[in-house]
Amino acid sequence: MTDDNRPLWLVPAEVAGSDTLPDACDDLVVGAGVVGLTTAVLLARAGRRVCVVEARYVGAGSTGHSSAKVSLLQGTRLSTLLEQHSRDVVQSYVEMNRAGFDWLVDFATAHDVRIDRRAAATFAASPNETSRARAEFVAAQSVGLPVEWSDGLDLPVHVHGAVTLADQAQVDPGSLLSALATELRAHQGVIVENARVASVDWVGPPTAHLEDGRTVRAESLVVATGSPILDRSLAFSDLEPQRSYVVGYELADPPQIMALSSGSPSVSLRDARTADGRPALLVGGFGHGVGRTEAEREHVEAIRTWTAEHFPAAREVAAWSAQDYTTGDGLPRFGRMPRGGDRIRFATGFAKWGFTNGTAAALAIAHDVLGDPMPWADSVVDHSSPLQSVKGRASINAKVAKEVATGAVRALSGSDAPLETGEGRVHREGVHVVAESRSETDTCRVSGLCTHLGGVLRWNDHEQSWDCPLHGSRFSPEGEVLNGPATKPLKRLEPSEES
Repeated sequence: MTDDNRPLWLVPAEVAGSDTLPDACDDLVVGAGVVGLTTAVLLARAGRRVCVVEARYVGAGSTGHSSAKVSLLQGTRLSTLLEQHSRDVVQSYVEMNRAGFDWLVDFATAHDVRIDRRAAATFAASPNETSRARAEFVAAQSVGLPVEWSDGLDLPVHVHGAVTLADQAQVDPGSLLSALATELRAHQGVIVENARVASVDWVGPPTAHLEDGRTVRAESLVVATGSPILDRSLAFSDLEPQRSYVVGYELADPPQIMALSSGSPSVSLRDARTADGRPALLVGGFGHGVGRTEAEREHVEAIRTWTAEHFPAAREVAAWSAQDYTTGDGLPRFGRMPRGGDRIRFATGFAKWGFTNGTAAALAIAHDVLGDPMPWADSVVDHSSPLQSVKGRASINAKVAKEVATGAVRALSGSDAPLETGEGRVHREGVHVVAESRSETDTCRVSGLCTHLGGVLRWNDHEQSWDCPLHGSRFSPEGEVLNGPATKPLKRLEPSEES
């Protein structure tokens, strides 16, 4: 059993390390995942001076922890979007994803990135799921995808119907990020790791202030951080953060198909290779809202139980998790940031399909900076249904309000019993909220309130982290920021100190 949250793929060592932070650049990109690095490459190829700053290291976020499917068939995504938007908008969404797909596959092929062509499938794992799979088949046909319907798949799973799309792709994220970083540096771009942006001056050319006191000024700034870190835009209020899991197994002959079940919780399958080249199976899914489950470990155990039933010969070699964001109306958000003038751009809300959506968003952002907008960009960004967007945002914020109330109750009812190794709890000491956790070596105390908007944190028993159920910020036991929109660490407390 593996619980160190390390994916099968790691960004190669030659990518590690930082370049020198410049005082100024043409374009500053915040975040070194697929969106940030693709945007940076496109701008650097156009002759611009580009700097990428990354709070931790290349691939530390969603890209490096993804199952990395590159597909136009995306579970039940198209049928879900058609329930909320016009066919023209969904058609533009498909065109956007096709542009991202084509660019990524072409880049990977040209730069020796490990990429495999596979059929994608959305399958019904029970009779109750068949109607969802069938609806996706009809939706995909209606927007021009050459999908097929099948009564079964070559899987050791009882399938009650499936929609398939041939000639899709799966990628090794570490190999892809390495190639993007190398290409960026070949065009005089720089990458600075361990450089967390704390704030940005919005007036005039953007100036980013790093946590360590350094600054960098740019003509334009791109926020590619999963959840946008600039609160002034309020983009975080239109996002629902989700945590999902992947377990990797050595398996002599894994299925050669990218499959995703149409029900909930979903099950995701793809084949892969271990670091030393042995065949592997990735089983993922079983997601939940960040900080909104009683026991994260149970979700991972559900994957292990499912795999043991259907692939008894599989031997676990890795387990990890990722964070993704869905918008209120289901469409991604990208382009010029609200209240950011014409100089600040962002991308978010890819709903677990960032290798196509995110690459397309990078294309749109770079082309906008260069004055050559993509033809489908406005259709996706500007033509979504205002009513659906308002309804979706209201639903998200109702869940946030519920978590505000339940968080206060949890803080009041916290136990003062001794903690066991791997446990954490939030409790009140006077009027203060304290988050306390125990490792094998010591007990750590930090403030129990998120530094973003003050949400009461919850202990993640699988990843040993403090998670905020409001907008998805996450912190290490010592208070280090793991996921935004928070940019400030939690206050460390001494044994007798209150927050």
